[in-house]
Amino acid sequence: MKRFTLVCLLVVFAAGFSARAQIQKGNILVGSNFADLNLGLNYPHVFTFNITPKAAWFVEDNIALGGYVNFSIVTAKDSRTSTGYGLGALGRYYAGSDVTILKHGRFFGEATVGFGGQNISDGGGSTNGLEVSVGPGFAYFVTPNVGLETLLKFNGLAGFGNQSFRSNLDLSFGLQIYLPGQKTANKIKSDMK
Repeated sequence: MKRFTLVCLLVVFAAGFSARAQIQKGNILVGSNFADLNLGLNYPHVFTFNITPKAAWFVEDNIALGGYVNFSIVTAKDSRTSTGYGLGALGRYYAGSDVTILKHGRFFGEATVGFGGQNISDGGGSTNGLEVSVGPGFAYFVTPNVGLETLLKFNGLAGFGNQSFRSNLDLSFGLQIYLPGQKTANKIKSDMK
């Protein structure tokens, strides 16, 4: 029963955060970005999907470091299938203070570096190697611990394969959950005594 009460108090306390509180040192960001979600209903029945789960820890106020995993697929009837993957480190910096127009919004920059690849079936080419990306984004906190975001990133992939370099500009939308860190949990425990 004590654990249930502690969890309930933690949720209530977390709900009282301002937009600044989510991005304080010690907190955790967990979520995913989605891009190119497309289900073509007419011929050639194109299907595209890209998902990038990520997790990061705020090492300082406004600065988060963590990792990501990426998976993408593009396929169409009677056509080649393209699959992509990636795994690496990410960094985020949240700029300024709350945006006046949207009280609970923050601009941020995100950069990633890791290993990735893009492979096209039936001899269509491949590139596998170093994957880097950088770009600006905007997070809008719909609740104190949930942020909807959009992110515009330049993605580059350099390495070996049929093509030595590939790049693209990607607009994605995401959902991130900001969890309170150990410091916040310890404060709640001490307040309960």
